[in-house]
Parts: sequence; structure tokens; C-alpha cells
Amino acid sequence: MGVELTALHGIYVVFILIIIGFMVIRRDTTLICIAGIFTLALAATGSISGSVSGVFNSFIFAITELLSTILVISIIVAMSRVLTITGINDVMISPFTKWIRTPGLAYWIIGILMMLISWFFWPSPAVALLGAVLLPVAIRVGLPALGVAMAMNLFGHGIALSGDFIIQAAPKLTADAAGISVGEVISASVPLVFTMGIVTTVTAFYFLKRDIKLKKLSVESMVVPTNGTDSNEATLLTKTQKTFFSILIPSAFTLDVIAMYLLKLQGGDATALIGGTSVFILILITLSAHGNKGLEKTTSYLIEGFQFGFKVFGPVIPIAAFFYLGDSGFFKILGEDALQGSQGIVNDLGIALANIVPLNKEVAAVTLTSIGAITGLDGSGFSGISLAGSVSNLFATALGAGAATLTALGQIAAIWVGGGTLVPWALIPAAAICNVDPFELARRNLLPVTIGLVVTTIVAMFLI
Repeated sequence: MGVELTALHGIYVVFILIIIGFMVIRRDTTLICIAGIFTLALAATGSISGSVSGVFNSFIFAITELLSTILVISIIVAMSRVLTITGINDVMISPFTKWIRTPGLAYWIIGILMMLISWFFWPSPAVALLGAVLLPVAIRVGLPALGVAMAMNLFGHGIALSGDFIIQAAPKLTADAAGISVGEVISASVPLVFTMGIVTTVTAFYFLKRDIKLKKLSVESMVVPTNGTDSNEATLLTKTQKTFFSILIPSAFTLDVIAMYLLKLQGGDATALIGGTSVFILILITLSAHGNKGLEKTTSYLIEGFQFGFKVFGPVIPIAAFFYLGDSGFFKILGEDALQGSQGIVNDLGIALANIVPLNKEVAAVTLTSIGAITGLDGSGFSGISLAGSVSNLFATALGAGAATLTALGQIAAIWVGGGTLVPWALIPAAAICNVDPFELARRNLLPVTIGLVVTTIVAMFLI
């Protein structure tokens, strides 16, 4: 059954193409998205004042949708800050150092620890938690600093962030844009995330070992960066207190994971549980470490966390606002009069496409991987996954199946490219803590990540 396409549908498609074009040439798309929101609002309402208001209201809508995600990330960053300052992170990681005996063990142990911690803390804070402690250990057993950076980068900013199973920020964005549930995206992403992760990390390890053997990489004599904890801060807690908290924290989060499974908590409920646990850990450690100054320091840590959260998501809000207009956000922000009888702009386009373009699952999978990779070129990883969700909805509507798999595939491609494994300016956290060139790190990641994306796309074709 066909649908009647209007000027609004055409405007939306034109701006999507413009946004993709700007991402390809590595230019910021925030202004383009704002222009798109204004143009859509003007076409829908015919009122300049209503269109100006529509831009602001779309930001409110996007912030409302993203608020729980921004909040939990801010709280987790605040908590990770107090863990670093008090030295608890050193105690949490130190038991694993005795297992690191060879370069291979260093690569896999650091990588797997990075992945596990990143699921709860997100990669950038996890780099700070791991890097200062395990980098010197890895160098001592013969793994170059570049190899350490690759392990933290691929396992953290790659596997952990592209799946984001615990905090669920990425699946939330893509699921909303695709019009499906967070649980569907997570379930569909599991085989793809681990296919991508295994292929990429094994390939990267092969090339790393080859170059070490051929003397193309060597263990540098270097001064290892500190984690920013001075001698006064290191004595804020006794050794017994640090040990207690180093056991309490992973135990608390493990209980959270068990509770999520038993109570079937997903999406906002799961995020709330992690966030609430992080708040109580933050308060408990801050009061224990700072005593009488604990009240003021708690506020200080939260401010640092919120500054980080809004700095990261600031560019995402107007971009997400534009893509929300492709679905139910249009009706909530601009009203239903302009699109009477519509299923949403993206759904309408999908139905129309199904009637004029012969599609198959192979074309859909390749397209979603390409779009995800292209949108990741801005170095965010998150700014483009709303587009991946919208496009996957369009293709799934045309195919009649595969929405969750296509959404997960686009999410994985966008985050692996833009979330911190290929775009040099997104690699700074891992490169900085390991004191290596981010451009060299990106060059080392390029072939393994490309191979991983090709294999993952092929796997997705069979899952649609």
C-alpha cells in the first residue's frame, strides 16, 4: 500500500543527505540539524514564530529523552573521579598485575579488564582507572605502550561502548530513532558486538605480535603519566579502607547486574539502578575520605561529573532533536495537523521505498554499515547513531523484518569508527594515558577494524 509523500518528507530527506555530506567532509552538523528543525517546523506550521519556538521545543524534547542517560554518565564520572583521587582504583586493579607475565597476557588481560570496567564506567573514565596502574606493568613484560593503548581502545571504546549493555546509552538513542525497544536492540546486538570484537581484537593482536617480532615496535623507555593523585590525596583513606571499598564497589555493581536479570530491568530502570548505586558509592567514599569537608566535596565531584556529561552530550542534543522529528517527536513538538494519517516521516518513507525500490537484506546490511561508519567520522560516535536508527527503521519497513539487527549494526559501525578507535581526535583518552600519538594509534586500528566491520556485516546479513 502506498503513502502520500509531502514536502515535509522531501525536506527531511534533503537534510539527511546534507548531514551525511557534512559528516563525510568532517564538518560539524549541529548547525545543519538546527536549520533542518527550523525548516521542517516552518513547512509544518507556516509560522516563523512557531518555527523558532519549535527549535527550542525540539531541544527540550531531546533533552527529556536523553536526560536519564546524561545523568547516569555524569554521576559515574563523578564517582570515578573520587576513586582516582583516593587511590581506590589502584587497589581494585592491583590483584590483576600478578597475572601479567608476557606481552600476550598483558594485551588480553588489560583489554578484558577494560571491557568489563567500561560496561559500568564508560571507556574514558575506565582508561583513567586502568592506565596509570597497568601501563608500567605491561611495558615491564614487553608490551609496547602502543599495544596497551590498542588493547584499552579496542576493548573499551570498541566492544564495550558499541554494545553498552549496562548503562544502555547507545541502545537508547538508536532504539528511540528506530521506534523499537531498547531490549530488542541489545538482544540483536549481542552476536554482532562479539563478532566484531573477536575478529577485530584477534586481528589487531596478530599484527601487533608480528610487528614486535619484526622489531617494528619496541618497548620504549618512557616516563609513565600519573593518574593525577598527589601524596596528600593518596592518604585520604587508610589501606584497610581502600581494600574495603575496592571489594564493596564491584560487589555492589555485581548485585545490580543480578538484580537486572532477576527483575528483568532494562532501559531506564536498569540505568536508574546503576545511577543510584553510583550516587551512594560516591557519597560513602567522599564522606569517608574528606570527613567534615565531605558535604562540600560531594557537590564538587557532582559538578565535575555534570560538566563532563553536558560537554559530551551538548553536540548530541540538537542532532538527536532533528532525528526525533522523523518519528513520534514530530507530532509531540509540532502537532499532528501537518501530517494527518502519517505513521511518522521515516515510516512513510520506508513504505514508499518498499513500493518503488527492490531491496534485499544484503543491500540493507551494507548500507547500514556504511551509514554508521560515515556518521562516525565526526569523532563522536553518538551524534550519528540516531541517523542509523532512523535509516534502519526505513529499511526494515521496506523489508518487513530486521529492524533490531539493522539498528544494532548501524550502532556498532558508528561507535567503532567515531567512538574512539579510528577517528584520531576521538582516541585522545587512550593515547594520552599511554603517551602515544593518536594518529599512529588510529593507523594501527584501521585494518583490524575494517576487517571486523566486513565480517560483522556479513554475519548481519544472515541474521536479518
